[in-house]
Amino acid sequence: MTQIFEGATKTDDYIRVAQLAEVQAAGSLLVHKQKHTIALFYSNNTVYAIDNRCPHMGFPLQGSTCKDGIVTCPWHYARFDLASGGTFDSWADDVPCFPVEIRDGEVWVNLAPLVNPHSHHSQRLQDGLEQNISLVIAKSTLALLDIGVNPVEPFLMGLEFGTRYNKAGWSTGLTIHTCMMNLLPYLDVEDKPRALFHGLSAVANDSAGAPPEFVVHPLPNSKVDFATLKNWFRQFIQVRDAEAAQRCLVSAIRSGADSKQIADMLFSAATDRRYLDVGHTLDFINKALEALDAIAWQAAESILASLVSGLATASRMEESNSWRYPVDLVAILESAFEQLPTVLSVGKSRQGSWSQGDELVPILLGEDPQAIADSLLNALEAGCTEEQLAGVVTYAAALRVARFHTNNDFGDWNSAHHPFTFANAVHQALRRVPTVEVLRGVFDAAMSVYLNRFLNVPPARLPEPKDTVENPEQLLQQLPDLLNRQQQVNQTGQLVANYLYSGGSAERLMAKLGKLMLRENRDFHVIQEIEAAFRQYSFLGQTSAGIHILVAASRYLAAHSPTMRSQGQTYQIVERLHQGARLFEES
Repeated sequence: MTQIFEGATKTDDYIRVAQLAEVQAAGSLLVHKQKHTIALFYSNNTVYAIDNRCPHMGFPLQGSTCKDGIVTCPWHYARFDLASGGTFDSWADDVPCFPVEIRDGEVWVNLAPLVNPHSHHSQRLQDGLEQNISLVIAKSTLALLDIGVNPVEPFLMGLEFGTRYNKAGWSTGLTIHTCMMNLLPYLDVEDKPRALFHGLSAVANDSAGAPPEFVVHPLPNSKVDFATLKNWFRQFIQVRDAEAAQRCLVSAIRSGADSKQIADMLFSAATDRRYLDVGHTLDFINKALEALDAIAWQAAESILASLVSGLATASRMEESNSWRYPVDLVAILESAFEQLPTVLSVGKSRQGSWSQGDELVPILLGEDPQAIADSLLNALEAGCTEEQLAGVVTYAAALRVARFHTNNDFGDWNSAHHPFTFANAVHQALRRVPTVEVLRGVFDAAMSVYLNRFLNVPPARLPEPKDTVENPEQLLQQLPDLLNRQQQVNQTGQLVANYLYSGGSAERLMAKLGKLMLRENRDFHVIQEIEAAFRQYSFLGQTSAGIHILVAASRYLAAHSPTMRSQGQTYQIVERLHQGARLFEES
């Protein structure tokens, strides 16, 4: 409901705008006052004043059909109540209206705002989410940020909506939404509202037509300790009993389990099985936890509960042929897991001196899965920390993308992509809860990298620091045009490498890549790839490994560009309307 400002209209706020006789004779009249373009309508012996721009897409309303106190825009036939400005078509938004007084044959109008902009735009964002109207979502997001609202507020609205109105639970929409929130620090100021728009639209699209989710209640008057709840949770996930598992999780939250305990509970269940849903399941858990970090763990119960269905029903790679034949990778992993407590105990006293990451990478990219598992165990025994090991495996996974040959089938880009985003999620999980259970995910990631070895036959050449230029910013200016053409994969990777090796700013490059990603139609995997690459670069910095990570991300973006860019057109229209541009009026 629109909130009306108390005392918004005062007698001394009125200004004279026209002669009553003029309005009566014309039926509708256009006037310009105090930077407002006002359409005056004469209907049923009453003068009405509304903003001349249709709030839908900016078409001028003056001269529109007016009947029975309703004005209809001829462009998309949005209908508005002249007295209140309220629309009968939710996709159009209410048009600003102004109180009118007739004084001695003259029309006086009060231009003081009648509505609370924060309440209005928040409600409109909710409307846009509920009805999956991209234009409304874009308008309200841009307007909220423009009045100084913290991005966390619309982000939280999207989280609450997406977890409440999608019985299937946390999926791609909420993951995109969180990725976009994570990307905000890397983006130019003008791109931040666009990123939030992409995320909120993804949530609305995922929830469109879906039944709501009703979270189960915790165990009544439960005194069960956390360790028992965690054990029960893992057992119920094992047998795919989502309802029972959700009740354990909600009970743990209600009993006061802290964020690390909850993360441990979820990640342990996710790594009890091998490489769930080609990595998506663990990545979803990681993203939900990152989302909660951003909102100070508000709405934790409903957000975390939304993960359980996907966790219970996810495909398990120990049940897949590729992980069992011709080499039983699961057996290799189970043997390695049995050795983890011993090697960690030995390696603990040696931590702080390990630096053999460069020697480990060729083994991870090699042909022998047993050697891969052994090399990971040896690294831990030699003093490599869990987080270090996860970082090396994530880098190896990124190299599969950086070296992906374009002779491969286009669909295989995702085969190379999934191990990287999964490995990144495991890396973030270990930074949060460095447990033996989560460490198993590093080994899963390494095996997924092994299985993709044929995507690098022959390997695409990694760009080398031999084509440096004096003015790297000229290279950056070429990037948009390059991505306007299809399949400029190798050229894009080379340009990015040349830019960075020439001393170009990684921050400006990441802002540019973010901008170019946002101009394309929304693609879940592209957004995942970019967000994970930026996160990994933040750890690696301007090293060869860091450069290779950004080369991989830019190649993946180039492979998926250009698109129809219809979302970009929607946002561009909204941006011009917000800036007051006259889209459909003659100059």
